Amino acid sequence: MGKVYIVGAGPGDVDLITVKGLRCIQEADVILYDRLINNELLSYAKRGAQLIFCGKLPNRHAMIQENINLSLVHHALQGKTVTRLKGGDPFVFGRGAEEAEVLAENGIPFEIVPGITSGIAAPAYAGIPVTHRDLGSSFAIVTGHMREGKDDSIQWESLAKGIDTLAIYMGIGNLPYICRQLLTFGRDASTPVALVHMGTYEQQQTITGTLGSIVEIAQVNDVKNPSMIIVGQVVALREKIAWYEQTVQQDKRIKEKIV
Repeated sequence: MGKVYIVGAGPGDVDLITVKGLRCIQEADVILYDRLINNELLSYAKRGAQLIFCGKLPNRHAMIQENINLSLVHHALQGKTVTRLKGGDPFVFGRGAEEAEVLAENGIPFEIVPGITSGIAAPAYAGIPVTHRDLGSSFAIVTGHMREGKDDSIQWESLAKGIDTLAIYMGIGNLPYICRQLLTFGRDASTPVALVHMGTYEQQQTITGTLGSIVEIAQVNDVKNPSMIIVGQVVALREKIAWYEQTVQQDKRIKEKIV
């Protein structure tokens, strides 16, 4: 009997994977990896390891979830060490729990290796803390992957009135709906909002606005996924403590001078 490690690869920057997560990559016989991991991590796989792409795009999946589940079981039953590599954290919108359930049902030994989730890392790299003693004592992680007109189980009134900072995943396509819901249920239109595109990557870009203006700003700037939506007064701190994009620009200027 083999063993499966369900591993969070972190938000993008390869240096942000955990020590244990990196070891799972290095020791795996088989690695099943998602679209949003940094492919540089695969260079740490041992020689001869089998790499299987399981990426998902809207309406286009390289491998459907049921087949991913079957593949994990199949390779483990062959006595192999299997690493299931997921962007961020496997239990934060990563379907890691579903895969763990299947492994448990089939008697396959497994471990969960947490990763740094983008809802914390992307704003941190943009100079935005998700909590602050004066500006935000509560924080919620929310899926933005819903369709207007379909059943929406999100408790928008509670989020609008009861949570200081919202980190919304996969929501750029639904940004108008998200803003409208929060405004409808009482969030002030002047609430600061940030959109962090490609958080923790060198290409990271951050734009800011308010709940009342961010939809138009996003359209003008043609913001695409993957992007995190951060809503709350903590966003205002970016003007003071933004650091990563400045660091990247400084590093580029230094390299240009050297060349």
